[in-house]
Order: sequence, then structure tokens, then C-alpha cells
Amino acid sequence: MIDDSDLPKPLNAADPSARTNFLHYPASRLAPRIVPQDLTTFKTRGITKVERELQRELTELRENYLQVIDAFNWNKLVYEAHYGFEPIIGETYHLYVINDDYHLSMIGPEQWSQRWVGTFMLNADARWQPVQVSDDFDLRDWVGDTKD
Repeated sequence: MIDDSDLPKPLNAADPSARTNFLHYPASRLAPRIVPQDLTTFKTRGITKVERELQRELTELRENYLQVIDAFNWNKLVYEAHYGFEPIIGETYHLYVINDDYHLSMIGPEQWSQRWVGTFMLNADARWQPVQVSDDFDLRDWVGDTKD
């Protein structure tokens, strides 16, 4: 048989002293007066703080998203360009527009009179990193995205 004297006893709903700890109002005339607190300033401050923090996080996420999309589009542009050599990791190459086609070259823009798009370096993870980009070339126009 189990000795239930050590087990916690459930509150008895009929026992008035057990219920008084959970009431919003005084249980007797001798109890201290309960004054509800005005929590509007606390809630307003909390809402403002949370909204500001979440807005900042959303802005950072949007900026990171746009950076990833731009990196993807630069890599797509360079990998789809015409070139007749295997690029070496860590070297810089130049992208040109010739007869509406994109060409990757080792020739620098000061040595060639073609329309220069940008200078790129091939990273160890096979990503093309833009080093310098022409002011008159807009990547988002190339993609066809006119929205920011």
C-alpha cells in the first residue's frame, strides 16, 4: 500500500483559504486593497521596441537577399559569357560586350576599345567576384528586374 501522506494534496475548491491567493479582488474586508496596474505604457514601449527591432531585421534580410541575388546574377552572366580558356583561380579577368554577346578576356579595358562591363576575380569556391564594374552597366537591367 502506498503512503499518500508525502504526496502533495490538491487544492480543495470548498476551502476558502485555498482560493483567496488566486482572486483578482480582496476576499475579505480586512484584506489589503488591490489596485490594478495601468500597463498601457509598458505595452506601448514593448510594442514599439519589438516593431523597431523586427523592422531592422527585415531590412537586413532584404539587403542580404539582394546581395545574394546580385552575386547569383553576376556569376550567371560571367559563366554564360564566351571565352576560349580555362580561368585560373585568384586571377582577374575582364568582361566585355561585343556585338550583343558577352566575352570574358584577359585583356584589360585600357588595352581594348570594346565596351567594358567589369573586372572579375575567380574565387576558390568557383564564384566570380566583381572587382570593378562599369558605371554604365546595370545588372538589374540585364536581368530584367526594374524593381528594387
